[in-house]
Amino acid sequence: MSEPLTYGLGPEWTPGPDGVPFRRAARVILVDEHDRLLLVRGHDAGEVTRSWWFTVGGGVDASEDVRDGAAREVFEETGLVVGPADLVGPVLTRSAVFDFARVTCRQDEQFFLARVSSADAVSDDGWTELERDVLDEMRWWHLDELAAAVAAGAVVYPAPLPALVRGLLCGWDGSTPHLDESSV
Repeated sequence: MSEPLTYGLGPEWTPGPDGVPFRRAARVILVDEHDRLLLVRGHDAGEVTRSWWFTVGGGVDASEDVRDGAAREVFEETGLVVGPADLVGPVLTRSAVFDFARVTCRQDEQFFLARVSSADAVSDDGWTELERDVLDEMRWWHLDELAAAVAAGAVVYPAPLPALVRGLLCGWDGSTPHLDESSV
């Protein structure tokens, strides 16, 4: 039996019913004690001039609980320890269709919120080889600064992230809006 195509993206990507690579993902909106948001900037392996900012997170293994996957991803991508019970939400779900490495992909995501201390240093020690190739930096953003960067042309995913986080800083109301977002 042959292995399913993973498109060079990782084993959690599998062909969906339409043949488009698909995975489930968990993302975490990390906010510090100064109400700053930790984002990662990455670029497209197939088009290196295209870059964007996004929340910490990634693929969830087939048998993995989404909260466990979210906590694992936070540790792997930042070195910060957040337990599944520390995650608020999901505060958003998102179905995204995007191009990466010249392949159109589909990802269903659950977003959680977690508070962390900026006194704890972030680390890229847990990045995979692919992440080292395509992730450029991690940065704490004040929301006004992020909104100004977006107004000046910076790309952020999901697009309404600054407004979403601003609302969450007042407390989560228990709702889980859904966003369909496509960049192709």
